[in-house]
Amino acid sequence: MSTTTELKITGMTCNHCVMHTKKALEAVAGVDNAEVSLEPGSAKVTGTADVDALIAAVKEAGYAAEKA
Repeated sequence: MSTTTELKITGMTCNHCVMHTKKALEAVAGVDNAEVSLEPGSAKVTGTADVDALIAAVKEAGYAAEKA
């Protein structure tokens, strides 16, 4: 069953950061869609991916994340 997970993301400073984060989230198994916003530094992810996997992907991309 698909769910929506909201993340608070810090460390993004530009649209390139947003696209890099979006790409990292979409690479996680189980992600159907990822919407990333520079202001206020957030992401909405739909799918069946594990929250810890989403946070790990954001951290690997170079930013900090936590469940909102």
